[in-house]
Amino acid sequence: MDRQQEFVLRTIEERDVRFVRLWFTDVVGSLKSVALAPAEVEGAFEEGLGFDGSAIEGLARVFESDMLAQPDPSTFQILPWRGATEQTSRMFCDVLTPDGEPSAADPRNVLKRTLAKAADMGFTCYTHPEIEFYLLKSDRPGPDGVPVPVDQAGYFDHVPGGVAQDFRRTAVTMLEDVGISVEFSHHEGGPGQNEIDLRYADALQTADNIMTFRTVIREVAIQQGTYATFMPKPFSDHPGSGMHTHFSLFEGDSNAFHEPGAEYQLSKTARQFMAGILKHAPEFTAVTNQFVNSYKRLWGGGEAPSYVSWGHNNRSALMRVPLYKPGKGQAARLEYRGIDSAANPYLAYAVLLGAGLKGIEEGYELPPAAVEDVSLLTSAERRLMGHHPLPSSLHDAVRQMEDSELMPEILGEQVFENFLRNKRDEWQEYRLQVTPYEINRYLGIL
Repeated sequence: MDRQQEFVLRTIEERDVRFVRLWFTDVVGSLKSVALAPAEVEGAFEEGLGFDGSAIEGLARVFESDMLAQPDPSTFQILPWRGATEQTSRMFCDVLTPDGEPSAADPRNVLKRTLAKAADMGFTCYTHPEIEFYLLKSDRPGPDGVPVPVDQAGYFDHVPGGVAQDFRRTAVTMLEDVGISVEFSHHEGGPGQNEIDLRYADALQTADNIMTFRTVIREVAIQQGTYATFMPKPFSDHPGSGMHTHFSLFEGDSNAFHEPGAEYQLSKTARQFMAGILKHAPEFTAVTNQFVNSYKRLWGGGEAPSYVSWGHNNRSALMRVPLYKPGKGQAARLEYRGIDSAANPYLAYAVLLGAGLKGIEEGYELPPAAVEDVSLLTSAERRLMGHHPLPSSLHDAVRQMEDSELMPEILGEQVFENFLRNKRDEWQEYRLQVTPYEINRYLGIL
């Protein structure tokens, strides 16, 4: 037994932990949980916990259903919302096959494989997500069929005694209680919309943190009698919720994206990494924007990027090079703005990082930067400048992912096929629906 496992067992005993929750996700990023009695944790460390993988979306077929959840002791945390009288903790798990091998269908393993490839190339990947969500009065829409936000405030608004302000204070405190460092929190542009930015961490820890973050946000909302949603576009007339993520690669202690004196202080490695993401973005958009509703955000205006482009401090671009601060070379980074708050973070970060690494491996050339607002250009101007559109619907995104050679390489054939099957089913279900828009528009005139 290693020292981390010993620490977990000792903490469980000293803190009188009553339940140990083992967490993992299915292929679309839904959190799965099973509660262990404290006496069973040591056995789970040694042998894993058996479960029926065929009952989890995208994890296993019926004839190979036996799977093992192997807890990762480095992710052990006490969950603060259960109170001192009912101490509950959690650990993330790696999913294994019965013979103890990492499951090819485990999203967490997909990201770990991609990070291992980066390590073989000499890189460590760090990420910093800016997570947006809406705070609503209820999970049910109002009489007009539209969700009801908790306020009518806007970007950076300070609302004395406001519900969202109290919510963010409680949420940030709780996040820090589970070891998640927060950099910023503020009201976003939509009514009831909030943003909380997590501090830099390695990509695997960030993905674990995002799954914990969503749980914390929902728990705090329930405690305060509200409802939090990470739906990409809950309102037609207000901004969608994105999860802009900053990426940086380090070689040892040195930021591989920084080159003093180069244009925008960007190294050749950074330019190739960005070129890889831009080239393959249409192929992986189904992963970073995985729901029918995601495309209402991508093509709904505002600051959601709809075209493949990059720019220096240009918030209309799909990728942005943030403003360089003299003497802050270690903070050099690239921001991807296409991803939304409902993505599976393990798969989303795997495809983004994998596409960037492909750009480095193949020496991709970065196209010219966009200096204007890409959304205001004409279609002809965008074509001339090489700003190709992202997929305009889940159907288009699935088609482009199906034609990709790189996506099955990054995700593995099993996750690639399971994910596409799930998305095809969602599109088929959606396309059969007759929406209120159609009833209101056509029933009285046709």
